[in-house]
Amino acid sequence: MAPEPRISSRNVLEGASRAPHRAMYRAMGLGDADLARPMVGVCHTGNEATPCNVHLQGLAGEAKEGVSAGGATPRAFSTIAVSDGIAMGHEGMKSSLVSREVIADSIELMVRAHQYDALVGIAGCDKSLPGTMMAMARLDLPSVFVYGGTMMPGALGGEELTIVDVYEAVGAHGAGKLSDAELREIEGAACPGAGSCGGMFTANTMASISEAIGLALPGSASPPAEDARRAAAAREAGAACARLLDAGVRPRDILTFGAFENAIAMLNAVGGSTNGVLHLLALAAEAGVGLEYADFERVRRRTPHIADMKPGGGHAMSSLDRAGGIPLVMGRLLERGLLDGGCLTVTGRTVRENLRDAPPAPAAAPRGVVRGVDDPIHPSGTAVVLRGTLAPDGAVIKTAGVEMARFEGRARTFDREELAFESASRGGVGEGDVVVIRYEGPRGGPGMREMLATTAALVGQGLGRRVAMVTDGRFSGGTRGFMVGHAAPEAFEGGPIALVEDGDTITIDTEAGRIDLGVDPGELEKRRGRWRRPAPNYTSGALAKYASLVGSAAGGAVTRPAG
Repeated sequence: MAPEPRISSRNVLEGASRAPHRAMYRAMGLGDADLARPMVGVCHTGNEATPCNVHLQGLAGEAKEGVSAGGATPRAFSTIAVSDGIAMGHEGMKSSLVSREVIADSIELMVRAHQYDALVGIAGCDKSLPGTMMAMARLDLPSVFVYGGTMMPGALGGEELTIVDVYEAVGAHGAGKLSDAELREIEGAACPGAGSCGGMFTANTMASISEAIGLALPGSASPPAEDARRAAAAREAGAACARLLDAGVRPRDILTFGAFENAIAMLNAVGGSTNGVLHLLALAAEAGVGLEYADFERVRRRTPHIADMKPGGGHAMSSLDRAGGIPLVMGRLLERGLLDGGCLTVTGRTVRENLRDAPPAPAAAPRGVVRGVDDPIHPSGTAVVLRGTLAPDGAVIKTAGVEMARFEGRARTFDREELAFESASRGGVGEGDVVVIRYEGPRGGPGMREMLATTAALVGQGLGRRVAMVTDGRFSGGTRGFMVGHAAPEAFEGGPIALVEDGDTITIDTEAGRIDLGVDPGELEKRRGRWRRPAPNYTSGALAKYASLVGSAAGGAVTRPAG
């Protein structure tokens, strides 16, 4: 691969005036041949904060080998990643969604500062996946995304376990259904090694989307973190990135409107996390693609739910991998015209061309993981957008594993997640309640905390089918039940969720796409006249900066320059 004038690294490396810059590279062991090639950034989110990311530095080394084999010079760097599982249920979770923006910003700064020509991005935890892809769209340099891989499920008593089982066990323990010893046994068995949480939670949802949207290599989403195929995928991604640079293919050539429709179809076909909606809106904003809630609903209604995945279903990501992975799901959708097969991907080929060469499903593939389009789990997808008097700008619910389409109950209001968790843990939430957790939105939290600790506690107490929840915050991909998040406008902006009072009737209807507050408009206006915005929770630091710049969940909760 011969360097061309159009590549950015020549701004740093060519000419007598750049002798100091070359000297800095020589200090790191690079020679003339290395400096004559294009420079490819290899970013990873490796750290010891979470099992999702603990192995990613090794994958970066594999990607570097691929870049070198492709005729370019790799330069590795890292960025942050927050463990949602460890940040869950306390103040730390406010940093999670904020980290998505910081990851995108930090990658942008590193690539712009050093004038890299292309990017391989390796990520493993919930916000690091969309954050890395957002940076790729923003920079619009040839890029390939690599997922760090799923954790294998744990095993206890012949049953597969994931981290969600531990959270739900906490609820069962609090209700007296599990002993201390039983809880400890579940805790010790659920997470056997490196990788992201094992169900179709947020990380595995976004990994599936990375293939469907075309930013990741075919078949790269499902192999487990500790599988040898993961290293091979990272090496091939490095080589593919070098090829894209040679061909001049950039992320915005790939991230078309049709590609986003494919991603929405994948989100619904696998029963993925509601966070997928938020992150796709954010990625579209970076790519300059006009994506709205109406597009999600249009694609959802025509897309069957065909993958039986935890937490709503019965299988972990490793089972989907053994069944044929994401290419199997995409192939079944494409056969029925439910994907745009003409979309370009990081292979330099189209979705249709990639799937034409996909290997057949293994002969020993587990049965029932992915159904046929004619025999779906649900005829329409599971990431449902709701609107109504409680959320005029929209809200989102995941219906995978939910056996009812309508819930009407009385409001139990809480102005922080901790207050709701404490009440639920003490038995303060009962059948027929709609738990309302507010002031947890993008600005009000800030950061849209996930509510897995609270939802899992309710499920563990046996209330999963007898209560509902509404919040302007978010839910983990591991949440199950009648749980509505992303309510907009958020409470901090004076949205109707701020005006709900204990005992108000709330009606949620997923078939009608409605979420309504049963309060007379005149009474609601009186409450609005009494409402006062609370003081911000943070007045300095990263969270305060984020709160001053972030927009609505209905737009992806992206940050924009002030003014």
